[in-house]
Amino acid sequence: MSPDPAHTHHRLSPARVLALDPLIDDPKTRIVVCCGSGGVGKTTTAAALGLRAAERGRKVVVLTIDPARRLAQSMGIDSLDNTPRRVKDVDGEGQLDAMMLDMKRTFDEIVEAHADAERAAAILNNPFYQSLSAGFAGTQEYMAMEKLGQLRARDEWDLIVVDTPPSRSALDFLDAPKRLGSFLDGRLIRLLTAPAKLGGRAGMKFLNVGMSMMTGTLGKLLGGQLLKDVQTFVAAMDTTFGGFRTRADATYKLLQAPGTAFLVVAAPERDALREAAYFVERLAAEDMPLAGLVLNRVHGSGADRLSAERALAAAENLEEPRIVDQEGGKAGLRNSPDTYGSSESPASETPAPDEGSPAVAENTEKERSVDQLTADLLRLHAERMQLLSREQRTRDRFTALHPEVAVAEVAALPGDVHDLAGLRDIGNRLAAGRPELPEAAGE
Repeated sequence: MSPDPAHTHHRLSPARVLALDPLIDDPKTRIVVCCGSGGVGKTTTAAALGLRAAERGRKVVVLTIDPARRLAQSMGIDSLDNTPRRVKDVDGEGQLDAMMLDMKRTFDEIVEAHADAERAAAILNNPFYQSLSAGFAGTQEYMAMEKLGQLRARDEWDLIVVDTPPSRSALDFLDAPKRLGSFLDGRLIRLLTAPAKLGGRAGMKFLNVGMSMMTGTLGKLLGGQLLKDVQTFVAAMDTTFGGFRTRADATYKLLQAPGTAFLVVAAPERDALREAAYFVERLAAEDMPLAGLVLNRVHGSGADRLSAERALAAAENLEEPRIVDQEGGKAGLRNSPDTYGSSESPASETPAPDEGSPAVAENTEKERSVDQLTADLLRLHAERMQLLSREQRTRDRFTALHPEVAVAEVAALPGDVHDLAGLRDIGNRLAAGRPELPEAAGE
């Protein structure tokens, strides 16, 4: 079936529709990173893509950093943790595993992997380390990259789908690994350990400088923790964390590799698309491979021939009496015994009903109720069309700034996705690349 011309003005040109099936079907695609600002559907997008890829034959693991744990519920798993768990009821010959990043546990695993048992225990029990691993700014983003590197090194899956942390700024995902790696391997740690080596007043001078830098640059990390904890931590870790910067650099290069694809996820809202535009520009500046933009929660209407202006005018006409609604203008138009154009005057054959009779009053009230309901529906339609117009203008601004970015649009759904069938539906919509239902688009 050919698409209705009334709907085509909302569609993207075929050259700009993001084709996701060829991306996830390509065995050279090994990592897909879903990134963007918070609350735009990154987790759902990552899970739906992972399921679709698995059902098309790939061995997939989805790594999520979603505190709401919706992914586990959607995939029928009681709980997700730092260990990949198999998702049941996946159709096809592929397989799907899912996991949720445990930031502190990942940090602990690094310690245990790079230190003997005694030194690892000293680090894990250290108050400075516990504060660092639990709440340091950027730790979650760094650990997401550490876990990605671990999963890639295992070579158990041929596709890893990453749901990035819900940062205040999507750019934190790229910045944090280098920031944390620089901190642990950098001059600040050496500065904080200087008092132990210098001693006396000189040591206290360095201590004051070090704590001032920590407070000013890193924020309130430890509160009232003493320098002794820091010194003990640094002494215990010795060379344990010497590879942080190296691993951060290696993972950064992994993200730049041809087998990685970034999907920027956004909603058709001004702030979300502004953040998406920043991310697109940043990815280009960092030479990271951008596959395209996934635009979630796009609204549509099957009655878009009726504009907002016409709908509002019709609603006002129903609510405010016009000439056809006056007493003298109703004959032959409304409440007339003969509305089929008899040659004789209806009044000459049938006496006019008493306007004060209960029957006439009831009919008039019903008529007004229908008019009011129709007017309310017309106003709702006008609001819908105004929303569509705003979304379209917002998308057009993004397209004008970044005409090179392919876009897949996913229609807004009436409720949350809560099972595999819902994720499968989202996957179908993603593959279709535009808000219409896939089956309608293909007819």
